Amino acid sequence: MTAAAGLTGARRSLWQTPRTMKRATRRRGRPAEQLPGVSGVARLDRRTKDLTKRLRPGDVAVIDHVDIDRVSADALVSCGVGAIVNAAPSISGRYPNLGPEILLAAGIPLVDSVGTGVFAAIREGATVRVEGDTVYLGDEVVAKGTPQDAGTIGAAMAEARAGLHTQLEAFAANTMEYLLKERALLLDGIGVPDVRTDFTGRHVLVVVRGYDYREDLATLRPYIREYRPLLVGVDGGADALVEAGYRPDVIVGDMDSVSDSTLRSGAEVVVHAYPDGRAPGLKRVQDLGVTGVVFPAAGTSEDVALLLADEKGAALIVAVGTHATLVEFLDKGRQGMSSTFLTRLRVGGKLIDAKGVSRLYRSRISTGSLVFLVLAALAAMTAAILVSSVGRYYGVFVHDQWHSFVFWVSGLL
Repeated sequence: MTAAAGLTGARRSLWQTPRTMKRATRRRGRPAEQLPGVSGVARLDRRTKDLTKRLRPGDVAVIDHVDIDRVSADALVSCGVGAIVNAAPSISGRYPNLGPEILLAAGIPLVDSVGTGVFAAIREGATVRVEGDTVYLGDEVVAKGTPQDAGTIGAAMAEARAGLHTQLEAFAANTMEYLLKERALLLDGIGVPDVRTDFTGRHVLVVVRGYDYREDLATLRPYIREYRPLLVGVDGGADALVEAGYRPDVIVGDMDSVSDSTLRSGAEVVVHAYPDGRAPGLKRVQDLGVTGVVFPAAGTSEDVALLLADEKGAALIVAVGTHATLVEFLDKGRQGMSSTFLTRLRVGGKLIDAKGVSRLYRSRISTGSLVFLVLAALAAMTAAILVSSVGRYYGVFVHDQWHSFVFWVSGLL
């Protein structure tokens, strides 16, 4: 009897062991799941625009970006990142850049100035946790920095605005330097290459993957359908055109942020080169089996696109996502963007910014109103037909056809 009881107890013990171990495992794993902070898969890249191409919702973005601009912040928010670890200061104080405030408004934790050693301490795909000013890899502290909140960002922005006059002075100096360096291009169009695309007398839509480009492209859809402008994509702007359902006619840029499939789409490719003729992007284009035209210039790629369209005889240039204000020039982070300022003076009255169109124009006719209008028109047409002699004729015709159909069905049965 004792032996049987012992055997029964042993069987019960064996039967309960897995469940007991399972409960114990769950208890051990629960604290890890409830650790404070934000946990996610680490994605690392020193170039933010390259990193956004492979970010997934909930990932922890590890970047090295001084003065995060608005375009980069919007891209990070749209990717749904869980947290951002920046090796550099997100606001250096040079000018009031817009990116950190956008990240804060989206509720994304931001840790600044952790140092470039974070790229060696964390490997791509590892799970990390961001809590306050600390970045953990498992239980190990791999980086510490400055957590940003409304107070720190507000203080940094106030300091940056106080020193804005220095940036304005630098902007003026850079403008004069660029004007002296590129006066032949700006004044006489010397250096603009020959292209096979005919711009003469055409409307040209230049798309940059900048502020509000998606909204502007959606607003301009009726214009594109009616006028059939030449579509010029500036680097990633070419992909933006493809995403919107269009095929670019010309792609302009240094080719660092446009996809291979878009480069192979059949568009003419104009590679932006340094003033000395070096064009790092040309090799990538040639490796894809695409012929590229080189355009040496000291300005930005969007400047090159505007100058090309203007010099080749475009009647009108509509710009989407480009930089139009001083704050946007500084936010781009290219030493004052003096080249863009002078390019806009050069292009003059041909240039129309689509940036504000999506804000200024809104359809005031609701879908319900349109449906009611169509139904009212159909009712009016039906009433007019019924009271006319033609309507009575069609009524008799339909009545006869219906009876013929009923008779035919009765014959089958």
